[in-house]
Amino acid sequence: MLTAAQRLRRSSDFAAAVRGGRRVGRGAVVVHLTLPEPTDTTATPSPEPARSRGAEPSVPRRAGFVVSKAVGGAVVRNKVRRRLRHLVRERLPELPDGTTLVVRALPPAADATYARLGADLDAALTAARSPRGRRSR
Repeated sequence: MLTAAQRLRRSSDFAAAVRGGRRVGRGAVVVHLTLPEPTDTTATPSPEPARSRGAEPSVPRRAGFVVSKAVGGAVVRNKVRRRLRHLVRERLPELPDGTTLVVRALPPAADATYARLGADLDAALTAARSPRGRRSR
């Protein structure tokens, strides 16, 4: 189970992740991944030690799930959501602090096995984290 600090709950959090993140679809899932802005550590260093500057606590990695009625009835949707939640819980520590992840299940997720959902999620996360390149058409 994801901790309360790791879960997206508000509609505005979901909307920000979907609008501002990279969208990648693979198989039965679509992933919206928002990575934190890289901080410039080469900027003018402060003469004070880091402890006295009041270092900010790390922002947690957060995840949310969207499983619509198109996937199936309530029982099927909850089964898919539980599987995705468990899969994301295993992969969340691999993401940088401050990452926001929204996983949207597509209708084929209803019949997908746990292993297939895991493979689709891994492929989508890998593609979302890779540097953007120009696609040839």
